[in-house]
Amino acid sequence: MPKSKMYIWTLIIKLIFLSLTTTGILGNFSLFYYYLICYGECKLKTVDLIHIHLMAANTLIILSKGVPHTMAAFGLKQFLNDIQCRLLLYIVRVGRSMSIVITCFLSVFQAVTISQKESCCKDQKVKAAKYISCTLSILWVSYILIHFIFFVNPLMKSYSINMTNKRDFGHCSTAGRDGINDSLYAALVMCPEIFFSLLMAWSSGSMIVILYRHKQRVQHIRSTCGSSRTSPESRATQNILALVSTFLAFYTLSAILQGCVALLSNSSWWLVNINHVTSLCFPCFGPFILMNHYSMPSLSLVWIRNVSTLILKYVNDIIHMVSSCLVTHLPHKVSAES
Repeated sequence: MPKSKMYIWTLIIKLIFLSLTTTGILGNFSLFYYYLICYGECKLKTVDLIHIHLMAANTLIILSKGVPHTMAAFGLKQFLNDIQCRLLLYIVRVGRSMSIVITCFLSVFQAVTISQKESCCKDQKVKAAKYISCTLSILWVSYILIHFIFFVNPLMKSYSINMTNKRDFGHCSTAGRDGINDSLYAALVMCPEIFFSLLMAWSSGSMIVILYRHKQRVQHIRSTCGSSRTSPESRATQNILALVSTFLAFYTLSAILQGCVALLSNSSWWLVNINHVTSLCFPCFGPFILMNHYSMPSLSLVWIRNVSTLILKYVNDIIHMVSSCLVTHLPHKVSAES
């Protein structure tokens, strides 16, 4: 009986990885299609440029982490060597760092946009919007170079010196970690990520306060006019708050699980797989949060939603088919084993 339960849970993990990877690729590339093709003739707003950078970071995470883990879940184990494994880990780290930075930029930019300041601050907002794309490009280059150090440095060392046991990712494994590299990684990567997360939380709280005060000021106007429509800025702010809240929830949970995996010498199968799943949730669900809350032209939104419905229906058909096969064949397998 335990073997049959393990078989069922393994199948569920396979379907979760397949569904997350499929929907993540669909969502991110659909938004790329919208911004670069449907919306390409118009000049992109600053917030749209930030969205494109965010989708690029999410796509890197899905392609370098979601796809290999899905292949490993379906039985393709250890198909990459050490250098290829480190290269995938390098891409995941760049995408993860940039996802944190860009989400923080998005939150801070929207908080500055909706804030009611003096005219001098409005000029600062125009300058910030003008140079934010250049700033994000510099951050891309910076994180690519920083993580490249951690990609190249272990290859130049002998693995027999100051190295712990191998790290197994399912689809590949790398030689253990260096204590000096871990300290350097914490100083150059982890501390800035914690700072950006705290800044993100602060800007989100500021937006909530600003929206609440704005609602209190215009409450009597709405009651007089009898209109309850929200302004475009309020809708955009609510959209970004939903995106940031989702990011912070999944990022915090993933960080806790990743810390548990790093501290435990022999992590359980459940802990490792749940850690991988939670790290993929925001890159996969983020585009759909933008689709549901952000104002898009109706034709583009209908196209994206129709394609999304078809893909999700296809995934559900696969799940139903596999479940039917499982119900049909599992009793025979259990009886044969017993």
